[in-house]
Amino acid sequence: MKSLQQHLINYARYHRDPRNINTHFIGIPLIVLSIIVLLNLIMLPLLGLTMKLGVVIAVITCGFYIKLDIKLGVIMTLFMALLCLVASVISDFEHALLLGIALFVIGWVFQFVGHYFEGKKPAFVDDLMGLVIGPLFVIAEMLFLLGLFKELKSTIEQQAGIVENQT
Repeated sequence: MKSLQQHLINYARYHRDPRNINTHFIGIPLIVLSIIVLLNLIMLPLLGLTMKLGVVIAVITCGFYIKLDIKLGVIMTLFMALLCLVASVISDFEHALLLGIALFVIGWVFQFVGHYFEGKKPAFVDDLMGLVIGPLFVIAEMLFLLGLFKELKSTIEQQAGIVENQT
């Protein structure tokens, strides 16, 4: 299994323009939220309970994040828990399917605008793992802006390059 650093370096190589990163701060949470909303429309009998598929997938994904890095994994779990809470409310709406689709489309519009600025295709085109690493990248970039995880940021910048127009 690749390390946290390897995943983020690979993803960061497609994201060095700050405008692209900024669009990801909006687009990726919208996409993740929409996917959870849409998957929550599917109920699974699991361990004698009826579970929403979106929540089950989110829990599995958080397990992957925690395995990559305990600190960042816990932060991701909190972020995903918030998205699951919002998604659970939305998925109970009468028009949840349409709202989920709309959020998905809006999120991808932000993504493609960002990649237009970047001049590069999205990371998942070359590696589907980018779809799982994207949310982790967004949280890592937010933490970097707060001055946290400086060593991780430095490692990424040494391999992927510094974000344009940043010192």
